[in-house]
Amino acid sequence: MNQNIKIPFVDLYPQYEEIKTEIDLAITDIIDRSDFVTGRTEEKFERAIAQYTGAEDCASIGSGTSALICALKALDVGPGDEVLTVGHTFVATTEAIVSVGAKPVFVDIDDYYHFDLEPCKKFDEIYLELNPPKAILFVDLYGQTPDIDKIKKFAKKYKIKVIEDAAQSFGSSYKGKKVGSIVDLTCFSFNPVKNLGAMGNAGAVTGSKKLVNRVRMYRNHGRKTKVEAETVGYNTRIDNLQAVILQAKLKKIDEWLEKKRKICRRYTDELKDIVKCPKETSWSYHTYYVYVIETPKGTRDALQKYLREKGIATKIHYESPTHLMKAFKNEYTEKLPKTEYICNNVLSLPCYFSLPEHHQNFVIKAIKDFYLLAKHSV
Repeated sequence: MNQNIKIPFVDLYPQYEEIKTEIDLAITDIIDRSDFVTGRTEEKFERAIAQYTGAEDCASIGSGTSALICALKALDVGPGDEVLTVGHTFVATTEAIVSVGAKPVFVDIDDYYHFDLEPCKKFDEIYLELNPPKAILFVDLYGQTPDIDKIKKFAKKYKIKVIEDAAQSFGSSYKGKKVGSIVDLTCFSFNPVKNLGAMGNAGAVTGSKKLVNRVRMYRNHGRKTKVEAETVGYNTRIDNLQAVILQAKLKKIDEWLEKKRKICRRYTDELKDIVKCPKETSWSYHTYYVYVIETPKGTRDALQKYLREKGIATKIHYESPTHLMKAFKNEYTEKLPKTEYICNNVLSLPCYFSLPEHHQNFVIKAIKDFYLLAKHSV
């Protein structure tokens, strides 16, 4: 193993270093005022997210998973309803659908690893008109969006609600419009490793005031007032320490994302003739939550082992599609050939905005060396 270089998959500390004074003062202020949950701090943060995304309103929430669950509930998705979605995603997407009693109907992915609308168009027309799915829950995988206008057009025709799982795409845009203001409801995760990351769990839902107010009700025990519970809800409010940390980071997010994009563009320039690099759509601003290469068939695991021995940490997003996971496969198993192929051949490389140039060089060289050695061994 190379003893001189060790490259982690992610390094969060430089974010804190850049705005340490602001974060420390904000945390101290929260503690001094004993202002830990709800109130003006939460409201200020929600206004900031709504303003940044261009959404009419925002409800902060305890996690990205809770955001998905409360969004589904706000759109009256429940037992017996079908939700069109993908299997190539983090488990939370599917988990949220099942948690509200609905059934995920899995759709395969396209060349950008996104929700592929074409198979949906082949559904029986009479079935779609008489018994359409209640919602579409698509995922902005890896940091860019699918063609949302096409999805919305299809959804409008059959009166289907649309939810965007934007856990990986905060700061992205679609045709010049920020993610968060485009469909019925958009769900964000502020997990520490996300584009905009808290120092703990947090999330948000954006959309119209009417729908976001329903999300607020579900996140707060089903209450519209402090006294009366209108429905059964959840205790999943954001804590104000996370709110002020996120608000401090929000001021830097565009700068950090552009630095990350520069690194990812360099990876693509250097590696495009060796592995399949991410394809950027013509309509979306890609923020590269992760930089994912598609390796030549059957080489992914060996490459990962080789990089690990060189001191380079990598991850797989995602090794197992949710439609084949034990928790869901018995009832919801579908054949998704593109999804299953991708899950066996993708590998995520370190790409955090502070990744030093010499570390970038080391990653690039290691991948080139691996495939050069593999070529010579054939």
